Amino acid sequence: MNSFRRSTFLGLCFIVLLTAVSLTSQARSYLALPTHQKLPVGERLTLDLDFPSEILQRLSVYIKTESKNVLNLQNGDLREQVLSFNKDWPVAMQPGKVNLQLKLFGIIPLRQMTVNVVPRVEVYPGGHSIGVMLQSQGVMVIGYSPVAGENGDRQFPAKEAGVQIGDQIISINGVKVNRDERAAKIIDKAGSSDLPINMVIERQGKEHHVSIDPSFCQETERYRIGLYIRDSAAGVGTLTFYDAKSQIYGALGHLIMDAETYQRIDLGHGNIVSAAIQGIQQGKRGQPGEKIGTFQAKGIKGDIKSNTAVGIFGELNNSPSNTWFNHPVPIAYVNEIEPGPANIYTVVDGNKVEEFAVEIERIMPQKQLDGKGLIIRITDSKLLSITGGIIQGMSGSPIVQDGKLVGAITHVFVNDPTRGYGVPVEWMILKTSLIKSKAKALDLSSAFSFFYLIIRNK
Repeated sequence: MNSFRRSTFLGLCFIVLLTAVSLTSQARSYLALPTHQKLPVGERLTLDLDFPSEILQRLSVYIKTESKNVLNLQNGDLREQVLSFNKDWPVAMQPGKVNLQLKLFGIIPLRQMTVNVVPRVEVYPGGHSIGVMLQSQGVMVIGYSPVAGENGDRQFPAKEAGVQIGDQIISINGVKVNRDERAAKIIDKAGSSDLPINMVIERQGKEHHVSIDPSFCQETERYRIGLYIRDSAAGVGTLTFYDAKSQIYGALGHLIMDAETYQRIDLGHGNIVSAAIQGIQQGKRGQPGEKIGTFQAKGIKGDIKSNTAVGIFGELNNSPSNTWFNHPVPIAYVNEIEPGPANIYTVVDGNKVEEFAVEIERIMPQKQLDGKGLIIRITDSKLLSITGGIIQGMSGSPIVQDGKLVGAITHVFVNDPTRGYGVPVEWMILKTSLIKSKAKALDLSSAFSFFYLIIRNK
């Protein structure tokens, strides 16, 4: 009992000591230990604690895996073991879950941790300018347009029936519409036949049925319902990554929204093509800049399969040329990203992808995945002189740190164009099938991988 009380007392003293020196690097290293993290296959499991050896000798880690062959230690499968900080650490062998418990004197628990061993995904960073052409599913209401009546009065039939800006018109009189000209023809035909139109609209993910009586417009000499609608969006962005084998790509790093309504564009179909940058409108405080580009017939071509909060994704017809990366590079999972120097790759003139220096100021893990998981500052004097900082069209520019693809530029701070947001590439990769396909490949070649990693880590 006395021994237990003494251990408890020493443990409390240890915690008090940590609190007292919370501003030291040692304390920060302890507090920075994540409760959940990802460890790529082939990497060694370690806990980075900046403690003196006298303290490390009194710490131990209880490790337990939930399945076989997840970790390997000294050429053997590690399932359940206590390790000290002066011994070798295990290597991740295949995807699985590992539970860790850090203890003081082998008795007092200090921290519980969960490590998910995940496939090591490698892709080619992009940086190429692309033209993005998106066709919406239906047509979007972007404003109200008055219908000129016989007596000069202004009528708004759709507005009076409850149609709102940002609504997506899915069908009119049972006919699906994804072009504004088609919608106009159906409305005019119904009005000429003295018939109402019945529209199915989507608003905030829910369908609504609306009945409207078209009115004859004296100015256009056709029947209208008083709406401005748009069926597509186009712009310039940047390719973030691509996989040469599957031709899967990711770009932009953020959702494509309608410029007028700031509503998500539900994807009907879309394409990306090469774009050449013809000019730069420099960013200034309170006035975001932009790349001025033209779409090109030759070069990158691909489809758009999804428009998400962390970018657009699809498949390329062929892999683009890449002067900066002759081989694919590993992606960094969020817990592997560090504040500090990094490089981005983007185009500021023609089709030439260039490298520029940036600083990752902050990593912001969050449950709601969007394009704002990193804070980035442009430090490259050349890029600052050309663009003033982050500008429109730079979205999707890949960020590489220590040989790993860590994320992509997404947004600019309006009041400080030298700084902005980025998205961790892990969040983008999760929207593709790359992690699943890598995991499947590991399962099929687990015996070979096991043997190779044992030899490599001897």
